[in-house]
Amino acid sequence: MRQLSELDASFLYLESDTTPMHIGGIYLFDASGLSNPLAFSTFVAYLRSRLHVVPLFRQKLKEIPLRLGRPYWVDDADFSIERHLAYVNLGEHGKQASLISLASKILEEPLKRDRPLWHITFVDGFRIDDPEGEKEGFALIVKLHHAAIDAFSGEEIMGKLLEYTPSPRTITPPRPWLPRQEPSEERVFLQAGANMLKTPMQLASLAYNAAEATTRGLIQKQLHKLPLPLPLFTAPHSPFNRQITANRRIVSTSVDLSRLKAIKGSLVDVTLNDVVLGLCAESLARYLANQNIETKSSLVAMTPISVRSSSLRKATGNQMSAMLLDLATAEPNPAARIRRIHRNAVESEPYREAIAADRLTELLPSTLLALSARLYSELQVAQRYQPLFNVPITNVPGPQVPLYLQGARLVRQYNSAPLFDSLGLVIVAVSYQGQLTLNFTLCPDVVADSDQLPELVHDSLEAIEKAAAELGPDQGHEQFPEPQHNLTDDVLAYVEKLLKGGLGRFRR
Repeated sequence: MRQLSELDASFLYLESDTTPMHIGGIYLFDASGLSNPLAFSTFVAYLRSRLHVVPLFRQKLKEIPLRLGRPYWVDDADFSIERHLAYVNLGEHGKQASLISLASKILEEPLKRDRPLWHITFVDGFRIDDPEGEKEGFALIVKLHHAAIDAFSGEEIMGKLLEYTPSPRTITPPRPWLPRQEPSEERVFLQAGANMLKTPMQLASLAYNAAEATTRGLIQKQLHKLPLPLPLFTAPHSPFNRQITANRRIVSTSVDLSRLKAIKGSLVDVTLNDVVLGLCAESLARYLANQNIETKSSLVAMTPISVRSSSLRKATGNQMSAMLLDLATAEPNPAARIRRIHRNAVESEPYREAIAADRLTELLPSTLLALSARLYSELQVAQRYQPLFNVPITNVPGPQVPLYLQGARLVRQYNSAPLFDSLGLVIVAVSYQGQLTLNFTLCPDVVADSDQLPELVHDSLEAIEKAAAELGPDQGHEQFPEPQHNLTDDVLAYVEKLLKGGLGRFRR
């Protein structure tokens, strides 16, 4: 029995009908070299034989009575793999556009909480576009809850399930599995009480949790009556920071990783991650220009950072910090912008100051974070005041060697991340076999004309290459003013005021 961390639990409490908190993946396989098509039944047998390498696949949540503490992961004695799998045959609609449309609909649906928090859809009848002509293939649409994994560990899980050679692994009978007995209600209740005595903040969390249950109905009636504090945030208003709906869309495009490495070499003192962020920044700047939207200052990104050490590496849970980073979109030269992004990341204090996720959740338990996030959404703070940041951008290094599933080669993958109210766009960059894929998960009711994003990415890359070739060695190294505020303290103070102000008003 393993208890969720505060950060992991927060992803459960943040979830709603319009904000499912799972990470998604679409994996395309070339099956043209197989002597026989991979049958769905064969895939099920293969997955059964690999369940032991990912224990969370057979673990479900155990809630504590009265929500006196964070849930636990426990073995699901009633586990049935069939409850986590689905089969779809695209038939005559077996094109990539149809697959992405199907995946978008599947990813809109939250995972069911009465079972382990994952689901895979096997898509048959898919045809892969290839210079030599269409090839037969299949696809997997995968959903894994953010409470169980982060973007980095999600890639590790898929690496464990797939194979590194084209020779199919022999499918063996599943290893015997004896689930550990689920703890009784009395045991988890007593454990929750003991934890509360150890952690005084849990008592405050309970008080806020009770207040939340009492006041949620009142929130909807008094949204615009609360006098909220104006935070010291620097992110400008943007079309991405509006109220979202349940609709989702995934837009993706790939570029050669070698081109990004060449830009890195040309600019000398930047990292490959800086170049990826610069490509995202230029693409977003061009999108805003096409929409005739001007921002008063540069866009701000939230970039997750893995904080796992090699000695504490594990394949589940969230082990992340986050950094708020000025994307320097006000800089017209896209190559000089990359140098500014690099400087912002390593020298400018407001952006170098990482918001440690464990620090934030230690000070504000997950139920408090969930309430603050709901207040942030329901009070439309991002619309009424400057948002904390405009867009999350995650860069996940993937394997540079081919992966296989029973002889079928993984040729492409797309990834999605959860959206949240007032955050209608998330970018996930994943590299695989010399290609970097930029994945835009978006709410189409917030981000209009998203079809133009792939073309904007390629135009942006060409513009950066041209600018990097022309940029002098000293350009993009201008001095920046010293920061006036500590960003981490601003965030913590703002959340605290939001909670106290919101609930205090309702108590009156």
